[in-house]
Amino acid sequence: MRVPCSPAELAGPIDEPPVPERCAPRGSLTPYLDLLPVPPVLRPDGGVLTVRLRASWQRLHSELPPSELWTFGGSFPGPTIEVRRGQRLWVEWRNEIKGTLPVLDVRTTDPEGPSRPGHTEQDEVIAAASLLRSWTVVHLHGARTNAASDGWSFNAVHSGNSQLVEYANDQPATALWYHDHAMGITALNVMAGLAGVYLIRDGEEDALGLPHGDREIPLVICDRNLATTPEGELTGRLMRKLYRDPSGEYPFTGPFTLVNGRIWPYCEVTPQWYRFRLLNASNSRFYRLRLADESGAVFEPGVLRQVVKQIGTDSGLLPEPVELPEGGLVLAPAERADLLVDFSQFEGGSVQLLNDAPDAAASPQVMRFDVTRFAGAEDFCPPKKLSASFVRLTHDTLPTSHAHRWVLLTPPQLTGGPMIWEMVEVDESSVTLPQDGVVQVQLPGQPLRTLKRVATAFEDTVNYFVVHGGWEQWNLLNLSGAGMSCSHPMHLHLMAFQALSRDKLTVDAFTRIGDTGFGTLPGQPITHDSPGVLDANEQGWKDVIRVGPGELIPVVGQFDGGTGEFMYHCHILEHEDDMMMRPFVVVPADVLALHPMGGHGGHH
Repeated sequence: MRVPCSPAELAGPIDEPPVPERCAPRGSLTPYLDLLPVPPVLRPDGGVLTVRLRASWQRLHSELPPSELWTFGGSFPGPTIEVRRGQRLWVEWRNEIKGTLPVLDVRTTDPEGPSRPGHTEQDEVIAAASLLRSWTVVHLHGARTNAASDGWSFNAVHSGNSQLVEYANDQPATALWYHDHAMGITALNVMAGLAGVYLIRDGEEDALGLPHGDREIPLVICDRNLATTPEGELTGRLMRKLYRDPSGEYPFTGPFTLVNGRIWPYCEVTPQWYRFRLLNASNSRFYRLRLADESGAVFEPGVLRQVVKQIGTDSGLLPEPVELPEGGLVLAPAERADLLVDFSQFEGGSVQLLNDAPDAAASPQVMRFDVTRFAGAEDFCPPKKLSASFVRLTHDTLPTSHAHRWVLLTPPQLTGGPMIWEMVEVDESSVTLPQDGVVQVQLPGQPLRTLKRVATAFEDTVNYFVVHGGWEQWNLLNLSGAGMSCSHPMHLHLMAFQALSRDKLTVDAFTRIGDTGFGTLPGQPITHDSPGVLDANEQGWKDVIRVGPGELIPVVGQFDGGTGEFMYHCHILEHEDDMMMRPFVVVPADVLALHPMGGHGGHH
C-alpha cells in the first residue's frame, strides 16, 4: 500500500500535471483516512467578482494519484461564495479551461458494472467524450434572477470567453449552489468538478446566533467512479460508467462517495453544536443519510431527536426546527438541508454519517466525525423559533386568480425513456378518446380533468407563459407504476415553492394507445389511491421536490423574481441531458395582455 500523503499535499489543488507515480493498489480505498477539506470562502467586496474556470489536479484520496478536474477557481468543489441579502453582485465566469474532458465515458451491459471501478473489453468507451473541449454556462441554482443571468443551457461559452451575469440576491438567507448547465453535457461537466456553494445571509438569520465560522461547514456530497489499469489498479481518472440494456441507458451511480471533494473523509469537531449545509451534488444518486456510532449502529430515534435538528430546506429557514424522519434524511440530487448537530454526547468518540438508501451500490460510509475533548462550556442553544417571516401555504390561501398547470412524468419502461409531458386542460368534448397524449385524471371532490399533451421535447413550442408576480400551482404527476421504480427530483428555475401534499394515484390506467401512442382509455381515468406522507422537513420553501412512482405533488409559489425565458427539468443530470427539460416564460402582465398567445395558458 502507498504511504498516505501528508496533510500539506492534500491541502489544495495541483496546477500542473503531476509527476507520474504508481497507481493505487487493487481493492477498496481506506475509509476515514483523509481530513475533510473545507472550500475557501469568497465574500465579494464592491459587488464585482471574477471566477476563473480552469483545469486542475487534485487528490480525491491519499491512496490515489491526483485526478484531473475541471474546477471553479482551481478546486473541487469551488469556493463558497457568501453575500448579504440585497447585495447586488456582478460575476464574470471566465472560462480558462484548456484541454479535453478529464472523464472517461463508458457504457456497460453488466448490471453490476457501474458499482465497480474500471472497465473491460466488453464495455464501450464513448470516444466523442474524450474529444470534448470545455463549453460551459453557469447556473446559480435557486436564484431569483433575470433570465439573462440564469444560465440558459444553449448560452455556453468556449475557453477564452466569459459569461457575465448579475445576481440581485434579493431573497431570504439560504444555501444555493452554482454548477454547469450546458445543453447535453451537464452531467459530464458537473462530474468533472464544476460545482460550488453560494450562501445568502440576512438579518433574520443573524438574529438567531447560529453556529458560524469553523462550526458552520458545507458538506457537498456526491458519488464518482474511477478508471483502472489493465491490472486493476486505480489510476485516479474520473469515469462515468452507465448501464445499458435493451430498454435504454440508466443514469450514473458510482461506488465512491465524496464529501467536499474527498472520498470518505473524517472531520475533527469539538463536543459542541455545529451547523452543516448539506448538498447532494450527485448526477442521480439519492441518499438516505443516517448517523451511527463507531460500530456502525444507527442511532435510536430518541438519541437522534436530541442531537440533530433540521432548520432549513432548499430555499431558506423553516419556521421552527424539525426532527429528521425516522427512516433517515433523504436527499435527491440538488436538494439541500440545513442541519444543527450536537456532538456533546460523543466527547472523545466518533460519529459516522452513513448512506443506507435501498439502491445504494456504493459502500455505506459517507464520512466520520471525530469528537475531541473540550474543557469549555457550550455557548449555543438551538432556538425554538427560526423564521418569523415564514408562512405555510395552502390552496385556500392562494389568490383566486392563481393558475394551475399539469406536468406528467412518463415511465421509461413504457414510453422508451423518461419524458416530461407538458399538458393543458381541455374540454372532454374537444377530443376523441382514446387518443395518444390525452390523459384523464379524477381526484376526490373535483371534476374529471381531461389533459392534452402539448409538448415533450425541449425544442417544442413554448406553452407556459407566466404572469410576473403571479401565483401558480404546478401539479407534478409521476406515471411510473408498480415495477417501474423511477423517482424524479423536479426543479423549477426562478421560483421557490412549497409542496401542498404527496398523494398516491392509481397510474396503471396510463397505457398504450394503438401501436405507438400512450394515454388513458374512456371511462378509466387515473384516480386517487391514498394520501402519502409529506414529511415535516419537506414543508418549507424548496426548489427541488422528489416525485416518486405513482405520486402527485402539487407545488405552489409566486413568480416574483426576474423575467424572461427559464427552464424546469428533472435534476437527474442524465435525464436532463436527455431533454427531460422544458422552457417557460415569465412576462409582465401588461406585456402579456398584448401577446399573440393571449393569457398565461393556465386554468384557474
